[in-house]
Amino acid sequence: MPAPFDDIQIGQVVSLGACGVETEALNAFIAAFTPGWAPERGAPDAMVYAIWAKLDAIAHTEWPQTKRLGVDALRWVRNPPAGELLRGRMTIMAKDPVGEGKGIIIAQHDLLDEAGRLVFSCLTRSVFAR
Repeated sequence: MPAPFDDIQIGQVVSLGACGVETEALNAFIAAFTPGWAPERGAPDAMVYAIWAKLDAIAHTEWPQTKRLGVDALRWVRNPPAGELLRGRMTIMAKDPVGEGKGIIIAQHDLLDEAGRLVFSCLTRSVFAR
């Protein structure tokens, strides 16, 4: 991607980029949002979500996505340690045209660690221009 709605294919996999769990960012996040969380436990769930949201936001700035309708089925599998590099990917699961100018894309989003293990996943529904 980026691609208009009609050019997006079901099953298509798109890279969302990569982001490291930086020690300084982990400590700052814990201090601000999850006091009492031990850094040795890895990134707290809320930080894992924030990393995914950052990768998604950067990736879709050049897409013809006009609106995010929902983020559902959130799953946290593990808490990555400081220094871990996380890669994001999006897989197109379904698409539905809505009128002449737009369509809805349903996608599975995953964050994977350096070993390719799942860290976080969710489903999104977004409006794309045709």
